[in-house]
Amino acid sequence: MAVRAPGGRSVATAAAMVGGLLGAAAPTLWAAFHPWRLGEFDPAGFEVKEGVSVPRVDAESTQYAFGTMPEGAERTHEFVIRNSGDAPLKITRGATSCSCTVSDFENADGGDAGGEKEVEPGGAARLRLKWRGKSGGPFRQQATVFTNDPRRPEIVFVVEGFVVPVWKAEPKSMVLTSVSSQGGAKTSAMIFTYSPTAPQVAAVRVEDAESPQVLSLSTRPLEPHEVRMERGATGGVRLDVEVLPGVPLGPLHKTIRVDLLLPEEVTAELTLDGTVAGDLALVGPGWDSSRQILKLGTVSARTGMRTQLFITAKGPHREAVKPVIRGVVPESLTVEVGEGVPVGSSGVVRIPLTIAIPAGSPQVNHLGSSQAPAGKIELETGHPESPSMTIPVSVAIGP
Repeated sequence: MAVRAPGGRSVATAAAMVGGLLGAAAPTLWAAFHPWRLGEFDPAGFEVKEGVSVPRVDAESTQYAFGTMPEGAERTHEFVIRNSGDAPLKITRGATSCSCTVSDFENADGGDAGGEKEVEPGGAARLRLKWRGKSGGPFRQQATVFTNDPRRPEIVFVVEGFVVPVWKAEPKSMVLTSVSSQGGAKTSAMIFTYSPTAPQVAAVRVEDAESPQVLSLSTRPLEPHEVRMERGATGGVRLDVEVLPGVPLGPLHKTIRVDLLLPEEVTAELTLDGTVAGDLALVGPGWDSSRQILKLGTVSARTGMRTQLFITAKGPHREAVKPVIRGVVPESLTVEVGEGVPVGSSGVVRIPLTIAIPAGSPQVNHLGSSQAPAGKIELETGHPESPSMTIPVSVAIGP
């Protein structure tokens, strides 16, 4: 009898049925040889042989929120681990995330140097988790503890919260885009504090001796609605700054320090930056008007260097401008003041400054970094409204 080959539809139907059976059987076979776990629990551990004593770990809470805490402060929370089983519970200290400290495994508390502790049936252990706030912002840290409870072989304890600084200034750097030598420019900043007590201002100060004559500083407590602008802040002060007439021409950079009692004394440090302009200006090779600094670069002590810079004076007092050099940094820098010459019919007088570093000058570094502050040329102008001028100088003298 002839045998008929199965049709295409029959083959497809048979293949689908076999595939379905294999697909359904595969998870069952895998589960039979691979006990599954759910979170921190191992259901396979529930199968305990009759007459065998086992520990049973109970932790009512594994997570704690510190809330808001100040920068640098240290907080500790104790988690309780109980043994509700009928065999000794062994707990072992595991890994912790950065800056989180786990304690209470010392010998005096029933632990050992290796980070193990044994809890008898019905007993409890306290796990202390310590956190020190280092930088502002939210944090979430954790510590793992291993146990010999077959149903809960490990527990992860978590602490979280939000670190706020002791103080915070907004803005920390005050910038004045345009400052007249006649003064009048004003700016302000808010200093937020986070202590339980309201801040008291002990002093407001600037570092250099000339600042008291060119800056007017005042403070007042922040209003409640202003305090609420900053998360976690409990108080603060407003710093008001006004530039007075007679401020020297050129770059304006001041560091203002506000001493606060919280009740311990802390110092909030803010900066004021800007450029003072008036009837006098600087032009010439090497003058960087965007940074308001004279760039001489690195000069060889064997050859020295020589260049010219020009002071331009305009306005009704231009003829009174007769610059006199009062100080230079580095000391080997020499500056000669020439005669003022009118520039055509523009009403501008141009006064040359010949700047030189003689050959054989000692090696120095005044390129303008934090480790090597810029040099400077200080002069009196003779201008009644802009009597002084400071010219920053970026220079290094090498071999």
